[in-house]
Amino acid sequence: MFFTYILENNVSHRHYIGSTNDLDRRLGEHNRGQTKSTRQKGIWGLIYKEEFATALAAKQREQVIKSYKGGSAFKKLIAGIVHR
Repeated sequence: MFFTYILENNVSHRHYIGSTNDLDRRLGEHNRGQTKSTRQKGIWGLIYKEEFATALAAKQREQVIKSYKGGSAFKKLIAGIVHR
């Protein structure tokens, strides 16, 4: 299985969108500072995920979500998530 995921920072409430085949490992990498874009920016928590059969499908969905990050479509995607 492959996943597209959204993380939220516990301090700034900023979001990170990515894809992986191992969510637990990847979240750990983000929180240990092993990912350049999330390094030294606090703790990241998983707030959203989608499952896919292939890496290509997960990566394509990641790109779609990134294309509307911050806009109304992104807000609608995470609107039902209680995370604060």
